[in-house]
This record gives sequence, C-alpha cells and structure tokens, in this order.
Amino acid sequence: MARMASKHRDRAPHVERVHGHQVHRGAAEVELVESDDADATWADVWVYDDLRWPLIVGYVNVGDLRDRNLTGHAMVTYDDILPGCFEQGSRLKDMDLNNTEAQLCFPTVPRFCGQLFLERKDKEFAHLCLKTYNDWVIDDWCGGAGHGRLIPNIVVPLWDANLAATEIHRCADKGTHAVAFSEAPVELGLPSIHSGWWDPFLLACEQTETVINMHVGSSSKMPTTAPDAPFSICAALIFENVLRSMVDWLMSGVLARYPRLRIAFSEGQVGWMPFVLQRLDSLWERGEMYDHDMRVRLPDPPSSYVPGRVYGCVFDDVVGLQSRDVIGMGQIMFETDYPHSDSTFPHSADTAQALASAAGLSDHEMWQFLRGNAIECYRLESVGITQ
Repeated sequence: MARMASKHRDRAPHVERVHGHQVHRGAAEVELVESDDADATWADVWVYDDLRWPLIVGYVNVGDLRDRNLTGHAMVTYDDILPGCFEQGSRLKDMDLNNTEAQLCFPTVPRFCGQLFLERKDKEFAHLCLKTYNDWVIDDWCGGAGHGRLIPNIVVPLWDANLAATEIHRCADKGTHAVAFSEAPVELGLPSIHSGWWDPFLLACEQTETVINMHVGSSSKMPTTAPDAPFSICAALIFENVLRSMVDWLMSGVLARYPRLRIAFSEGQVGWMPFVLQRLDSLWERGEMYDHDMRVRLPDPPSSYVPGRVYGCVFDDVVGLQSRDVIGMGQIMFETDYPHSDSTFPHSADTAQALASAAGLSDHEMWQFLRGNAIECYRLESVGITQ
C-alpha cells in the first residue's frame, strides 16, 4: 500500500477481516460474502475492485495449520498461519530450518501468473498495481536480507504482449530474470503460443535471459474426471497440465525461433516425460503425415530442444529420477513447495535424500538435482550462489 500514490490507496488491493461464507466463482476463484450466521467463519480477505478473495488453507498449509486437518478451501486469517508465509525474516528462518539456501517465489494473491490483474476491467489501474507488485517483490520481499535467497518471479500484463515485453526489460534492469507465465494462455482467453502474438514477450525474455516459469494451475484450470470427483483425483492428475503445456512449447517452434529461451515447469513432476518425448520425436519423424510445415517449424526433433532449456521440478517422483538418462539429469530440479499443501517443509532435506537414494543418484547427480541445475537455469551466480 505504501508504494501506491495516496489517491489510489483506498482502491488498491488490501486486506479486510470479514465474517462470512465462501462462494465459489468457478473452479479457480473463491470469494467471501459477509454473514453473521452461526456457521460463518472469520477470514482475511483481499479486496480489489470487484474481487473479495479470502485467504484459504491450501495456499498456507504448513506448520500448526496442517495439524488441524482442514480442507484446502477452508478460510483462515493471517493470525492462523506461519509468519513465514508473509514475513521475510520468518521466511528466511523457515528456509534455514528446512536446509533451503534459495527459493523461487511464485505470486499467491495475484495468482500463479498474474490472472488477478488480467481479470480486472480497468487495465490501466491493473497495470499500475502490477508494476507496484513487481517492485515490492524485487525491492522488499526479495531485497535486503532476502537478496540471493528469495528469487523474484515477476508477473506481466498478459493482455498486451508489448507491455509485457516492456515490463520484462524494466524488471531485468532491476536485476530480475524470472517471470511467471501461464501453462495454457488459451484457458485464460488469450492467444496461444502457436499464434505469434506473444513474440514481443518471448523476444524480451530471450534478450534479458529471463526464465519463463509455469506453475500448475496457472491456466486457472485443474484436471479432474467428474464434477463430483474427490480432490485427490485432481491431485493425482495435476501433472496433465504440465504435460499439455510442454507438448505445446516443444511442438510450437517457439524454442527453435528463440534458441536462448529457457522455460521451467513447477509441480508437474517428470516421470511422464520419457514417453512423451519419444512420442513427439516419432511424430516429427513422420511429420508430413500430420503438419505440412513441421520440419520448417521444427528443424530438429522436439526432444533436442530440451537440454539446457526445458526444466521440470519434482518433490515426489522416484520414477522420474530413475529415468534421468532419458530426460536429462541436467533438467530436473528439486522443489519444496513451501507453503502449499504438497510442501515437504520442514523435512525437505530428508525427502530429497530419500528420493536420491531410491533412484540411485551419484554424488554429482545429487548436486545437480539439489543445486547445480537451479544455478544453471536461473544464472544464480549473479546473486552470489556459486558451484
């Protein structure tokens, strides 16, 4: 709020404590309606124009809160959750407790790729709020004591590829080289990466060595089998979002046209990749049977664009690590998912060791998995993280 001009502060995104009930506005958005009913609960709610977004357990399910066995959509207040979820000093202490030197920080309230700003009607004000958020992430949350440990991951104005490119360059000038993007822009009502519409943004990312990061759910859509299927079905199928997105990127020709571009997928695991890469290469070999321009769009087999450029993250995937020779050990990174429900905090070191042991990783492969690949992907030498 302090970063906003005084004339905007009443309208800027802010928190209100409210007593009421959840109202689901589709699969990806929960709002709160005030009520004094006996079964209503207290929640801290982010308010921004027409949005009333309550803080829910699924986004902050670490520490004592996890022991309450609440469902992911249960509403809570900031008093209920670990301070590490929102205070820099406490986050750094939690990272120390979890043997975590550095972590890439995805947005929460703006959603995984900034859908919050995309969905607001007043795009001029949304753009102002978005830039203010990025400045806060870079200068405050990831600045000071957090520099080199909390890695900023900005958002861009998704409604305008040229504005997005400008924001990439602006934030790169501030030393930031990671951006959150959608795994499936079409699901957000935007052009696909096949369209060419995103070229200004993609070029800016290549020019500034900005890694494009796609978190599961950044399409505002999650996989399931039926409207009444339990959430565990979604949790089991969540990798489908990354599978579809990776196929899009590898088959679009984007990585061929931008040969220095790097992309990374979060929470999708990697065990499914060997078959998918084999299938895509098989299609490429018989390309004339499918797309008349496949060899023009993709001069080389799809899998050839993976090394050093396409990264996957795992926290529970022995099969993927056992398949590392097919995927490429240099493309697999470990994630802790703090503070979400899948988080291995505060036992991430034990989890990583168990995964490495079960997969038979060598000492060098263990180093790649936990450190080296992230240093390479995000060029972390620039913030003092070295071999």
